Amino acid sequence: MTEIKRVLVTGAGGFIGSHLVRFLKDKGYWVRGVDLKYPEFDETVADEFNVVDLRLRESAIDATKGVDAVYALAADMGGMGFISSHHAEILHNNSLINLNTIEAARMASVKKYLYTSSACVYPEHLQLDADVKPLKEEDAYPAAPQDAYGWEKLISERLCQHYREDYGLDTRIVRFHNIFGENGSWEGGREKAPAALCRKIAEAKLAGRDEIEIWGDGDQTRSFCHVDDCVEGIFRLMNSSFSEPLNLGQDRMISINELADIVANIANVTISKRHVDGPMGVRGRNSDNTKLRKVLNWEPKISLEDGLRRTYAWIEGEVIQKGIVRSVGV
Repeated sequence: MTEIKRVLVTGAGGFIGSHLVRFLKDKGYWVRGVDLKYPEFDETVADEFNVVDLRLRESAIDATKGVDAVYALAADMGGMGFISSHHAEILHNNSLINLNTIEAARMASVKKYLYTSSACVYPEHLQLDADVKPLKEEDAYPAAPQDAYGWEKLISERLCQHYREDYGLDTRIVRFHNIFGENGSWEGGREKAPAALCRKIAEAKLAGRDEIEIWGDGDQTRSFCHVDDCVEGIFRLMNSSFSEPLNLGQDRMISINELADIVANIANVTISKRHVDGPMGVRGRNSDNTKLRKVLNWEPKISLEDGLRRTYAWIEGEVIQKGIVRSVGV
């Protein structure tokens, strides 16, 4: 097998992508990062970083030149507020990104290609109860995702599988289950539930308030995985021989109300919850990690509480800094 020395990370200016670039650099790889933007909260450590639009075929071709492997993370995405209100934009942009990137990788004779999918591929009818049965990889079919984001992810999974069968491209497919952590979006509408709750509680704490808003009744459930475990799992999967879709997440299910209570305890405040109308996504979702443990002989190690402590401390610092900036009129 050809040794992998030079890698491309698409979406390297985003949350998971920027963490993955640092992880791969620490492992000794030469890394090219590409994205529409540089990382927002930290300097990139990529050997080469190109600001390009992968919706354009020529950009994808240039991005894949001279690399041995591709970690395909680039996507137009965000939290439930964004996903539930931008169906056409998401389906259009992400389809172009993935069609261009995998074809460019084939043309460049890339040795390995990892595609980052999502738990949003799973059928909505399996996620109607808060006390949901953990989702196994084979549950994705018969296909019935909730929204355009899930459909696009599932189609791109099929694209990877067919490129493997037809062209011999050595593909990997990972399905993320609610990744969170430091250096990710925490405001503006694209943030996910852990970051949104950390922001709301930090703002309430600093303003001397004790009430926060939560979308819906807060009894909807999810599992949450810290980004450090996520990039470790991505790397392990890429270096395995497993080519079928694989869940990557924690398998501890918790309600949004309980998540808020954990963050409030970390912030050392008491909060009251005001439930308001808002997009909630599916009622319940949890990862079945049976195959993950078997395939990788590993599973995420960072507890929800430890991950939230790191995340809350970082977001509170961001909230404080932004308040200072506003106070001096910048």
